[in-house]
Amino acid sequence: MSSRFKGQKIAFLTQHGKETVLKPAMDSALGCDVQHVSGFDTDLLGTFTRDIDRAGSQTNALRKKARKGMELSGLSIGVASEGSFGPDPFTGMLTWNVEQVILIDDERGLEVTGSAQMVARCGELLAETWEQASAFALAHGFPSHQMVIRSQKKNVCTFYKGIYDWTTLETRFKEAHKASADGKVWMESDLRAFANPTRMENIRRATVDLLKRLKSECPTCSMPGFWRTQNLPGLPCRGCGAPTHLPRGEVWKCVWCTHSDTTFKPSTDTAEPKFCQVCNP
Repeated sequence: MSSRFKGQKIAFLTQHGKETVLKPAMDSALGCDVQHVSGFDTDLLGTFTRDIDRAGSQTNALRKKARKGMELSGLSIGVASEGSFGPDPFTGMLTWNVEQVILIDDERGLEVTGSAQMVARCGELLAETWEQASAFALAHGFPSHQMVIRSQKKNVCTFYKGIYDWTTLETRFKEAHKASADGKVWMESDLRAFANPTRMENIRRATVDLLKRLKSECPTCSMPGFWRTQNLPGLPCRGCGAPTHLPRGEVWKCVWCTHSDTTFKPSTDTAEPKFCQVCNP
């Protein structure tokens, strides 16, 4: 698999330090040379501080970044990274970070995307005192995880980003508190990659997932990206034999040709009764 990209230059447009985790992983696994590309403000595609809303989906922004990096560098292969934050899919009470890393190869007509998701290290608070502000910052990983301060409310566009030390945090808080009409200061975690080590680790994990997909080649056309696209539920209960929601098989598809495979677990595989709606309704 590594020989497919060995010695090839791959464009990576980023201004938030993501190359520090992506380049070593890809260069080592593929034998390629990921080239850091600049010359375009990726914040124009959307920011987490909401001063610029992202137009379109996470995947659309991902493709735009990869294409822009390829355009600026003149290279035919590009990678890009894009993240999103929202409620967790289990309880809806925690902030959930989904990271995607894409590789686009125009020489081969190939597009492969890796992803990773996890609970985010972030928070937000409307603070009235420095004691509240400092306690919040400490609880959310400051100073390794940087902070953003707004002068009044969530939707006010005047803010300070990239706060990474206690002296600056206190100074900015007091300035914002003095300027605030209601004596309250909005604080939140800085979610840019270089400012949030937890997010950076998730980007690394998404890169690893991309590399796993690139290692998986289609048995028909030998192109990278042959991967699981669907789980088939119905693994029988060990106690009563009724189908459960656990997967009994998987569907694998090629991202380049139309080939797909369906695989099933051995007939001896069963689910614990605790997962059965009949035995454990």
